[in-house]
Amino acid sequence: MTEWLLALVPTWGPWLLAACTYLACLALPVPASILLLAAGGFAAAGDLSLVAAIIATLAAAFLGDQTMYAVGRRGGAGLLDRMGSRAQPIARARDLLARRGAVVVFLSRWLISALGPYVNLAAGASGMGWARFTF
Repeated sequence: MTEWLLALVPTWGPWLLAACTYLACLALPVPASILLLAAGGFAAAGDLSLVAAIIATLAAAFLGDQTMYAVGRRGGAGLLDRMGSRAQPIARARDLLARRGAVVVFLSRWLISALGPYVNLAAGASGMGWARFTF
């Protein structure tokens, strides 16, 4: 699947990057990091607009984070109860949020990005304010 997606980067460019980044923010197994690295190479070669790729990727990441927060806000507590033991990454994220709050949300954007979707869901489920989460 990765080779197929990489072949689409010069053709679909920002749209493909946006779709994959959004899906990755929803904790789906999409090779977004590899696509972003390839997009950098295509941009350096002049086959892809760097500005368009950056705008599309940032917009998709923002929307993906907001989507996971909204899912957590709307039905997070009940969803976590129904997930049982499968909610272990989310439980870990909730523990981090209880101890460190907004710092965890900030760090999950770039340092511990593997926990990012779960932190976003846990932030919504724990009732963190939208403005604080977004900032």
